[in-house]
Amino acid sequence: MKHLLECWRGSGLNPRRAVNAVVLAGLALMPVYAALTGDAFLMTLLTRVVILALAALSLNLIMGFGGMVSFGHAAYLGIGGYAVGILAKEGIGSGFVQWPVAIGASAVYALAVGALSLRTRGVYFIMITLAFAQMIYYVAIGLDRYGGDDGLTIYRRSQFGGFVDLDNKVLFYYLCLALLLAGIYLVWRLVNSRFGFVIRGARSNERRMRAIGFPTFRYKLVCFVIAGAMCGLAGALLANHTNFISPAMMHWTRSGDLMIMAVLGGMQAMFGPLIGAMTFLLLEEQLSRVTEYPNLVLGPLLLFVAIYVNGGIDGLLGGGRRG
Repeated sequence: MKHLLECWRGSGLNPRRAVNAVVLAGLALMPVYAALTGDAFLMTLLTRVVILALAALSLNLIMGFGGMVSFGHAAYLGIGGYAVGILAKEGIGSGFVQWPVAIGASAVYALAVGALSLRTRGVYFIMITLAFAQMIYYVAIGLDRYGGDDGLTIYRRSQFGGFVDLDNKVLFYYLCLALLLAGIYLVWRLVNSRFGFVIRGARSNERRMRAIGFPTFRYKLVCFVIAGAMCGLAGALLANHTNFISPAMMHWTRSGDLMIMAVLGGMQAMFGPLIGAMTFLLLEEQLSRVTEYPNLVLGPLLLFVAIYVNGGIDGLLGGGRRG
């Protein structure tokens, strides 16, 4: 069996690629299955999986490849969602305005957070990103005009002038999936470029990278901003998916969920966040049908994976060379 697996990997058909192909095929065909079985909830659930996988992918860019462990990444998810909700509340329903504002606001906030937090390392970096996330969380609670702690209902999804009808759940699902695949391709191009070489080099030995002439702070800051913008886009998608926004979108526990998805699927693996998001959310959904306390099962399971499974699910599959 071991020899067979080695031959399989050598031919390019390793288990990691096979699982990725099966997952992508399953996601592509899911609306057909949902239509045949009449299971509308499955489409809703997997749309959420795809959106949060995009958010986890953006976190994996800075954490898995850049070594920047941000514990406030969900702040950008909330900023993107609130950009859509606030503009909708004020009568601006065009997606051509809402989505660029969501991405831009998240990028600007990431620039401010990164400019301060990237000057520190280790636990100090983690605590600063967490502090900024909690700050924006309490700002959202104080927005009484936009629901405050109760949140804000979005009565109409983003409008694109007839080009894309987001009220069509199948079309919206495929749009989310297409944006996720575009995000994976973008991260792959970044990681395998000169830019990615510097980011990964700084993760291993930042002092050495600076010594050979690379301005690592600027590279890391750009990477941080790109990740924030991607997560802001995921926030805009999530707001359209749920038709609701609340401060809970940016709570530190949501950042923890995104981190779990990235670690569970496998950091430094392009499809790791997708596999992790799917595993985490589907398992959470199934356990919630069995017990009122699914985290009592999820917690020990995730702890086991973190301690004993090097590289998450991707490492378990023997992914070999990344990218």
